[in-house]
Amino acid sequence: MGRIELSIYTPHYVPTGTEIAVIETAKGTVRAELFGCEVPVTVGNFIELAAKGFYDNLKFHAKKPGSVVLGGCPTTRSMGPAQVLAAAQGVIRGMHPGTGDARYTIIDEWEGNPRNVHRFGSLCMAHKSAPNSGSCQFYFSLGEQPEFDDQYTVFGQVVEGLEVIESLAIGDAIKSVAIEGANEEALAAAIAQDTPRPPTPQEALAAIEAERAERAAAKAAAAAEVAEAAE
Repeated sequence: MGRIELSIYTPHYVPTGTEIAVIETAKGTVRAELFGCEVPVTVGNFIELAAKGFYDNLKFHAKKPGSVVLGGCPTTRSMGPAQVLAAAQGVIRGMHPGTGDARYTIIDEWEGNPRNVHRFGSLCMAHKSAPNSGSCQFYFSLGEQPEFDDQYTVFGQVVEGLEVIESLAIGDAIKSVAIEGANEEALAAAIAQDTPRPPTPQEALAAIEAERAERAAAKAAAAAEVAEAAE
């Protein structure tokens, strides 16, 4: 069976442009201004996930000193710090931090964003190699990295806690993410909405079988037309 494609999601929450993310980590508190006016989809998605408690107890699963520290992968939720570190080093088989998602993707918003500049403390959306493949994983930029400016969406900037992000290590927990300055009524309505989900294996198999049956029927009908024309 082929790889299941995830739906592209447009968040229901429309940022006000005044939101602040308060990220409680094992090393301390980080406060980040969110660029809701410039990148509303990325920020809206992050805010909705935070409001749902999606990020609670996830771990930072990758770090490159001077470059990035990466977190937000749901596969780390049930893993302890030592497990995350061991899995990241390839010591534990069957655990793959960094491969999880929110069961949907969002569009890239780095193009045309005047604030899409990687500097120390930039809050950015991680994604896979394909376009529009970001979902829930994010990273803090640990320095100026202009080579990333036209590759990844910058959706915020740390205003307090720069020393915290620099001290974060693989396995450190994201205790919680709270949002200040949000329109609480609109946010409550937004997170009450359903989000896309990929088909189950059974649904995917049924779709493949239906497509095969449709192709077979079309082929049979074409063959019948040829036979009728030959008579």
